[in-house]
Amino acid sequence: MGDSTLWVAALTAATAVLASWVTSRGTARAARIQADAAAATVQADGLRAARRAAYVDLIEQAQRMGDLYWTVTDAHEIGDPDERLAALRELRVRLRGEYAVLRQRVWVADLEGPPEVASAADRVRRSTSANYRALDAMIAGEEDAGRRFNDCYAPFWESVVDFVGVARTALHGTRV
Repeated sequence: MGDSTLWVAALTAATAVLASWVTSRGTARAARIQADAAAATVQADGLRAARRAAYVDLIEQAQRMGDLYWTVTDAHEIGDPDERLAALRELRVRLRGEYAVLRQRVWVADLEGPPEVASAADRVRRSTSANYRALDAMIAGEEDAGRRFNDCYAPFWESVVDFVGVARTALHGTRV
């Protein structure tokens, strides 16, 4: 009987060691899975935050340019030709600076992606060309340049609204 007690004790000990080893492996694997999931969540949150910041920056810059476009329209209405020309030239310089910032923000949106957002951002950038050409025509004194400039605002703003929708879809998966 003493021999069977020793065997039972040895078997019990071996079972306990094996159970402990299996449990520790399972616990370690669960911890690794949980850590990987947490890291993936942090990475996804970081990507979303970077994209959101890039998109917001581009939208804010487009708004600044839109505000300047309204100022150009107001300046075109100045009665004194010399004062009007000086105001339009000064606004052209300001728009060049704002365009440089917009171009940089488009590049950041392109970098952050996804591709459909990058395309929409580039459409915003390209939509400013007609405004700039019309402003140059206004400065050159072309007769219908003011009307052409005003006609350029709607396509510009539509590209901004389209960008907002594409960006929203990229961030939230929904488009409104």
